[in-house]
Order: sequence, then structure tokens, then C-alpha cells
Amino acid sequence: MRISEKNKLEKIIIVGDRVLIKPKSSKEQTKSGLYLPPGVQEKEKVQEGYIMKVGPGYPIPADYGFEEEAWGQEEEEQVRYIPLQAKEGDLAIYLQRDAIEINYLGEKYFIVPQSAVLMLVREEDL
Repeated sequence: MRISEKNKLEKIIIVGDRVLIKPKSSKEQTKSGLYLPPGVQEKEKVQEGYIMKVGPGYPIPADYGFEEEAWGQEEEEQVRYIPLQAKEGDLAIYLQRDAIEINYLGEKYFIVPQSAVLMLVREEDL
């Protein structure tokens, strides 16, 4: 299978309450006209980027609030999740200190727990 822009993240599975964020390209020039190297920009406490993938959410115990008869059932327990607020395509404002940087197929991404996401901007027409 050839790797394209659309399918390159298909095989990535984000775990739990985390999201995969592609950092938004930051302005290289400040308002006063100074050019900042990428290292200085990346040390900012708050960053922004686009959510590329979302984990399933917060796992909850199988017996949490669900009354079912335990005897006579041989089914495998299904893990249930409380879904995350973040959705693919949202612009996220997040705390840099909680982000873990990864490089995947030559691109930089961050894995961020939802607790580090401060705000989401959702374009409904995406």
C-alpha cells in the first residue's frame, strides 16, 4: 500500500484520553519584525495545532451503572469509554509541557492528554 497524505495516519491508534496534534506552523516573524528560530517558538508554554487523531476516551468499569445478570453470560467483556470532546479537524490550544513530541514519516506531531487541551476551535463546515 502506498503512503499518501490521506492514509498515512490510518495505522496509528491513539490510546485512551490522548489526541494526536499536528502543530500549526507558527509565525517566524514577531510583530516588531524579529525572526525567531523554531527552538524559541517551541518553548512557548501554550501552543496550537490541529487534531489529527483522537483516542477512544476515558475507560469506565464494565459494571459501572449497568445492571446485567452475570450468570449465564459467556460473552467477552466490552470495554466502555466516555468519549473525548476533541474531534478530528479541531484547532486545539494546549499546554506544551504535557505534550510528547514524535516524528512520524518525517513530520512532527504531539501526543497530548485531553487534560492539557485548554480550548478547541471547531469549524462546523469542515
